[in-house]
Amino acid sequence: MTYSSLRKFSLALAGALGLATTSAAAQTVEFETSAGSFAVEIDEGAAPVTASNFLAYVDANFYDGLVFHRVIPGFVVQGGGYTPDGSERPTNEPIKYEGDNGLDNDRGTIAMARTSDPHSATSQFYVNLVDNDFLNHGVKNPGYTVFGRVTEGMETIDKIAELQSTQPRHAVEILGAERID
Repeated sequence: MTYSSLRKFSLALAGALGLATTSAAAQTVEFETSAGSFAVEIDEGAAPVTASNFLAYVDANFYDGLVFHRVIPGFVVQGGGYTPDGSERPTNEPIKYEGDNGLDNDRGTIAMARTSDPHSATSQFYVNLVDNDFLNHGVKNPGYTVFGRVTEGMETIDKIAELQSTQPRHAVEILGAERID
């Protein structure tokens, strides 16, 4: 089930059961990179701890000046941890795993990167370039926490993958990331 179909199903089910479907407006974060811009909608309902963690890094301008350091065409574009010279930026404490939230690692979704410990995610995130079902909860247990999706600029994400594969020494830099209304 894709992110959008899951969301539509959840809203329809809530409506059918007479449950309130009004919630806080979804948070959108816009990234400006050296390859263009893209926006992501953060799903605070499905992954509240992860969303709060990610938004705290955005609000602190943590991602500004970092690069997409792990780019694998046909898989993911990952950033949020390293500067252009390869230095790792210090992070906050790791957060708890929320990958059992029903959201899948489909093309265009954003998820938290982590070590082999499911409760080790800090600042690094990735955007799926394709449907990566094997990263979902229960498939490669425990999987990875999806917490949103790209709503604008997926062509920029694809461009990052293309640039990195053809020019690996020219890392794409995050120039800024901020919440937008």
